[in-house]
Amino acid sequence: MAWIALVIYLYITLFFTILESGHGIVKGSHVLSATAPGDIIIGGIFPIHEDVDKENTSFAPHLQPCIRFQELGLVRALAMINTIEVMNKSPPLTEVNITLGYQILDSCSDVSTALRATADLIQQADCHQGSNSFTCGQPVMAVIGASNSETSIAIARQLTLKMIPQVSYSSTAVILSDKNRFPAFMRTIPNDEHQTAAMVSLLSTYRWSWVGIITTDGSYGRSALDHFVSKASVEGICVAFKSILPESVTSQDVHSVITETAKTIQDNPKVQVIVSFAKPTHMMYLYQEIKNQTLTAGQNIGSMRRVWVASDSWSSSSSVRGNLTLEDIGHVVGFTFRRGSVAAGHEHTVNSSFMQDFYTQLNISTDSADTELLSKAVNTLREYIQAGTVFSVEMAVSAIAQAVASVCRGRDCKTAGAMQPWEVLRTLRKQEFKLQEESYKFDSRGDLNLGYDVTMWRSDRGDIHVHDVVAEYHPQDNSFTHCNYSINHLQDLRHIISKCSNSCVAGEFKKTAEGQHTCCYECINCTENYYSNSTDMDQCLSCDTNSEWSPKGSSSCIPKALLFFSWQDGFAVVLLTFSALGILLALLVSALFLHQRDTPVVRAAGGPLSQAMLFSLVISFISAVLFVGQPNSFQCNARQVLFGISFTLCVSCILVKTLQIQLAFQFDPRLQEVLRRLYQPYVIIGVCVALQAAICICWLVLKNPFKHTIRNPTTLLEDCHEGSYLAFGVMLGYIAVLAFVCFVCAFRGRKLPQQYNEAKFITFSMLLYLISWLLFVPVYVTTSGVYLPAVEMVVILISNYGILSCHFFPKCYIILFKKDQNTRSAFRKNLYEYSTKTTDSPSVSESSASGQQSSGQHYVNSFSVFTVPAANPLTAAGVTNCMDQTDCLRLHKSSVRHHCLRRRTSI
Repeated sequence: MAWIALVIYLYITLFFTILESGHGIVKGSHVLSATAPGDIIIGGIFPIHEDVDKENTSFAPHLQPCIRFQELGLVRALAMINTIEVMNKSPPLTEVNITLGYQILDSCSDVSTALRATADLIQQADCHQGSNSFTCGQPVMAVIGASNSETSIAIARQLTLKMIPQVSYSSTAVILSDKNRFPAFMRTIPNDEHQTAAMVSLLSTYRWSWVGIITTDGSYGRSALDHFVSKASVEGICVAFKSILPESVTSQDVHSVITETAKTIQDNPKVQVIVSFAKPTHMMYLYQEIKNQTLTAGQNIGSMRRVWVASDSWSSSSSVRGNLTLEDIGHVVGFTFRRGSVAAGHEHTVNSSFMQDFYTQLNISTDSADTELLSKAVNTLREYIQAGTVFSVEMAVSAIAQAVASVCRGRDCKTAGAMQPWEVLRTLRKQEFKLQEESYKFDSRGDLNLGYDVTMWRSDRGDIHVHDVVAEYHPQDNSFTHCNYSINHLQDLRHIISKCSNSCVAGEFKKTAEGQHTCCYECINCTENYYSNSTDMDQCLSCDTNSEWSPKGSSSCIPKALLFFSWQDGFAVVLLTFSALGILLALLVSALFLHQRDTPVVRAAGGPLSQAMLFSLVISFISAVLFVGQPNSFQCNARQVLFGISFTLCVSCILVKTLQIQLAFQFDPRLQEVLRRLYQPYVIIGVCVALQAAICICWLVLKNPFKHTIRNPTTLLEDCHEGSYLAFGVMLGYIAVLAFVCFVCAFRGRKLPQQYNEAKFITFSMLLYLISWLLFVPVYVTTSGVYLPAVEMVVILISNYGILSCHFFPKCYIILFKKDQNTRSAFRKNLYEYSTKTTDSPSVSESSASGQQSSGQHYVNSFSVFTVPAANPLTAAGVTNCMDQTDCLRLHKSSVRHHCLRRRTSI
């Protein structure tokens, strides 16, 4: 153990030299290494230095000296040594009675140097195949390393030739998961595919859609860049700029590229979030350059603040800040490999007997003058000895140690050549291993996907803490689990906006100009009948125009208002009131006429026909009520049919009355005879109503009315579609023909006795009906909307009230208030006055004596019709009644005499 401590002491001595001069150069023909004997040798390749000196331009093969000591590489190497010491004392190795040794080489973060180191490791295996195998050391059964992906890719191709298992602790390039090209490569960390997915998920959580990317020009940087961009585009995250830095930190182009990158960051103030896969040294140079440019431009140092999303390559390196404070840099959110049990890992590394011996030997071997420097060196190493830093190395050593123990069960592995590297590789791929009481197993691609710890840098009195874990990322379901104490830390990130354009609010959509990033857009209001219900929608959603609508710039659809001629409408209430009043009046008149059925006025009004008319008016008023309310199938079919048949019955009764008048005052014997034969009241009424019923039945059968919804831009109008407007017109036209016939016939008898004259009232009611329905047609055709049913309802009410007022109200007035006129004597007196008036002003025409006599007889019979109406007005009952009275007989004779002496009188 003493000589091992001496080798490590050389590393510490080199570390001191770097602290004093800034760089160290080790010359020689061999790669500097640390070794320890054992039955099984494990190789290790660690970047103890950050680069090599490339100033030597010789064409001859030569070993380039390593420069820029890297504390993290030393800590990882020490972690490997410490873990091997621990495993040698563990039951798996003590049970098979073997020990592990190691051979650790410095890759100097250079591929060529790493290849030379790998060649030295493989040489041990080739040595045993030669004739002088007794002079060779133990062959290497496995290799732990390398650190960066480009180096691991190079040495993996070498190790694959001998199928020597290679277990990396920090190489994350996705290509290394391809087992067809790298069958011997394994790693104790996830690949970059999961890290970039975690970063994109973080950006999406905080809605940062306009970001910059900084990476290195190598397998690791290029792979991470490609995967990040592809995943970010899926989530709608745009990359404002990409800056690719040289892989080597000592490259001649580093300074110019860093300067250009800093200028790009300053020129994009909207980019408040930058994702970086660069090396720690790159970031240190970049921060310093941004500060210089900010001060040169005369800007506030706070303008350089950004949110820096750090990859595993530099998220734990607090040295990147240089002479800046965390307030100058901004917020740093880092992703580090899962560290397992932090306390256990820390204990194995810091408090182990190996490390205590190392610190003791270091103090004893150093002069007192260097005590302060030694203390600083130890403290510096302690900063890097964190569980997250060394846990993946511990896992690699533990996996190999337990695989070796499994292979050596049942065989003597102390003999050289008793075990082959490929056997260890097979066991590593198939078996589980344990660390800190937990079991792990490599997946089919040779990876361990334990997820990531999300850290957030914190400043405490000038000291920066880079290992505060605020969340854990789970690659299985792409989710974060936040720590209880992380809420306040993450709260500061929520107010940070990193967008090319301001968010489009609900009611707007994003419109991207051609050739621009999809994240750079202008917000346009949604058009009518389109809406957006969340922020930053790419397009507006369409409303269901059958039942919804939306105004311009709407965030939701509005249900279309359902309109119909409702019961609550004020106009409907008025019309319904008139309908109800009409029904009541018709019933009251019917009751009055039924009570006064034997009086001359009621008998003259038609007797039973008047009851039929009143019944039809009640039905017509009821049909008007059906025009109000939300339409349904029954309502649509019933309202027109009820009105058509009921009003046809009413007009048919009026037609009978007009024919009766014509018959009573028709003095042409031939025409009178024709009228007598045609005049069958109930047959006429039945035929007229039957024809209208036939029209309605054909209408209902062939093309009946139905409920119809008119979809307006903002409303739904429900009404009844008449089905066939031709049938509707025929129904109304049929009633109009009957009404016109009534009007013509009644107009000819308009000069009957004033108190009992039906003709005048029939003329006026039919004229009112015809005018109202003639006006209805253009109004109905040109009107649309909720009040269309009201148009027909108004015309129906006008028609009904016209008949009720003209035919029944005057008679009711006489019955109730002029009772003296509702007697036989008053009726005879009226007839006498009318006959006297007509005989005083006759119209003269040529006629024979026989014709005059016949006409005189008809004249008497005509008046007798109005005197006491019987069941059949054409019978001689009126004459018989008249003959019973002496006065009536005189009037009769006088009338005949006057008529005979004069020419024929016509009314």
